[in-house]
Amino acid sequence: MSTGSGLEVRALSASVGRTEILRGVDLTVGPGEVHAVMGPNGSGKSTLAHVLAGRPGATVTGGGARLDGVDLLGLAPHERARAGLFLALQHPVEVPGVTIEGALSRAGVPGSDVTSRIRAAAGAVGLRADLMERPLNVDLSGGERKRSEVVQLCVLRPSVAILDEIDSGLDVDALAQVGRTVMAAVAEWGLSVLAITHFARLLHVLRPTAVHVLVRGAVVASGDAELVDRLEREGYAPYS
Repeated sequence: MSTGSGLEVRALSASVGRTEILRGVDLTVGPGEVHAVMGPNGSGKSTLAHVLAGRPGATVTGGGARLDGVDLLGLAPHERARAGLFLALQHPVEVPGVTIEGALSRAGVPGSDVTSRIRAAAGAVGLRADLMERPLNVDLSGGERKRSEVVQLCVLRPSVAILDEIDSGLDVDALAQVGRTVMAAVAEWGLSVLAITHFARLLHVLRPTAVHVLVRGAVVASGDAELVDRLEREGYAPYS
């Protein structure tokens, strides 16, 4: 079980070019908690994920973020990953010439453990073992790439995972397998999860501790799972 303090985001603001995207976002995701971020297209959900992970392109203009008490924004992207932050990309990229085993070994997973961990995680998410022998994400379908992201999460065992539309491209069975695997990580080592999604179907599996509505770069509402049902009925118009 994690002994850290999870992810703390305070008054985080960020711009892309001259356009302000995030406007004072506040979130706290404690160990073993699952928080969902929902909102209309263009509301800043993926920008939030990218800013926290350190992806180039956005400029932080105010506020901050801490990972288990460490200043996250003061770290380079690879240092954030080593500190325990994992980002499952909305559009995982191909990495020709690099296997998943090679990538995870370079990330610091002991060689004696990486193969067995990959096989166990692949089985949990319903991914054929032979697909794990290919270069990373090469010739994988969209759904297979998403499941591969969860395999990497399970092997790396981060303290905080940001899942950017992990449900995109997954059929019903795959979604159930991915959801169960993520929830097992929450239970096993106290993984903190920030799940970005458009759809309630993911949250029926992940069972969020809290749900946040992001509109025009700001959190305009927070609540429990009942908020998801309200959004399904009413959409985002009441928050616009």
